[in-house]
Amino acid sequence: MQSQCIWTPFKVLTPLSFKPSSTFFTFSFSKQLLLPSKSIAAVSSARRAISSYPSLMASSPAGKDVVSTQNNSNQKTQQPLQHVAKRLEKFKTTIFTQMSSLAIKHGAINLGQGFPNFDGPEFVKEAAIQAIKDGKNQYARGYGVPDLSSAIAERFKKDTGLVVDPEKEITVTSGCTEAIAATMLGLINPGDEVILFAPFYDSYEATLSMAGAKIKCITLRPPDFSVPIDELKSAITQDTRAVLINTPHNPTGKMFTREELSTIASLCIENDVLVFTDEVYDKLAFEMDHISMASLPGMYERTVTLNSLGKTFSLTGWKIGWAIAPLHLTWGVRQAHSFLTFATSTPMQWAAAVALRAPESYYVELKRDYMAKKEILVEGLKAVGFKIFPSSGTYFVVVDHTPFGLENDVAFCEYLIKEVGVVAIPTSVFYLNPEDGKNLVRFTFCKDEGTLRAAVDRMKEKLKRK
Repeated sequence: MQSQCIWTPFKVLTPLSFKPSSTFFTFSFSKQLLLPSKSIAAVSSARRAISSYPSLMASSPAGKDVVSTQNNSNQKTQQPLQHVAKRLEKFKTTIFTQMSSLAIKHGAINLGQGFPNFDGPEFVKEAAIQAIKDGKNQYARGYGVPDLSSAIAERFKKDTGLVVDPEKEITVTSGCTEAIAATMLGLINPGDEVILFAPFYDSYEATLSMAGAKIKCITLRPPDFSVPIDELKSAITQDTRAVLINTPHNPTGKMFTREELSTIASLCIENDVLVFTDEVYDKLAFEMDHISMASLPGMYERTVTLNSLGKTFSLTGWKIGWAIAPLHLTWGVRQAHSFLTFATSTPMQWAAAVALRAPESYYVELKRDYMAKKEILVEGLKAVGFKIFPSSGTYFVVVDHTPFGLENDVAFCEYLIKEVGVVAIPTSVFYLNPEDGKNLVRFTFCKDEGTLRAAVDRMKEKLKRK
């Protein structure tokens, strides 16, 4: 008796392309074959085998892509191991994420991460809503909505007296963090030396590592965190490509003086060195006027000025930043930006333009409000028993925690969260050598007054000198 075969249509995987240098395999389900029904099970098994194959984008720290494990039926299965590029191996989950997670777990008041617990101004939020309603929701021009670029140029002229071309010298980015990344990746070559001032915002080191730079560090030390000029002079060599400055300075609250900036400028001109200057806290300058490096004689042509909307308008989640630089430097920044994010949120850019055209009274009130918040925190910390270091700008205060007897800043911050119910940030994460920051922690006062008073009360009640 002749056996019968029932033919059934079945889609199978057929490879469309394979590049030996690539980690991607592309398959198509488009071809349909007639297969005997007895063969369907075999094909299905093959499909399952392919779909369960470990991702080719994951590999082990030892360079092996997978490990074998044994399941209950004595069959070996393949489990992917994680891998990270060597240039990022040393970087863990950011301290801000760690501390904020602990804050939630223990119900602690978060005076650690630098974001306000209050909202930005209504007129700016309404501008964003209107932009969305007006259909401004598709990709913006890669380097920025023209109206925002113009508003940035107008604001920069008011602040520095410098006239810049909004079409050729301003690049809008997804927050200042992306502006920093685009600047490093667009203007720094592997092996270039870049000088940082420690303590520093943690993304500086990570981004420079991605760019393959050689990092040199000049440490700013308490109580005044002044720039050690002789040390800086010794650090600059023929391989130095750039100096990265942050003023007002996170985490210390230091503002670089005109004398310090002028000395740095002279050294950069003399040695043909660029300056990248992070000025996101420029409107939170309390005890002296902010000075933009680009405004000093001979410096605009070698300076990239980095800034953002978030700190000034309490809209950190919008991630609107920008880089201002002469055409020959803007080219590199834009090249990197094109392949990082290409463009930034369109409706938020339209609203940012409205924000930057706020009357001067807005900035006066902003500073007045933050000075009142700062006083609540600083006086409270003094009463608790901390040694306070001066903060001339930003919304941060750095203190010496050693009167309370914990071995280092990380141990102190963990104790503060778990036993006292308040969050601070250990500053050792802001140094190449963590030992330099082990005695210091950072508090922020970008919170409403009730939150600040509640945090101070908790510390007065539960935190005791040892």
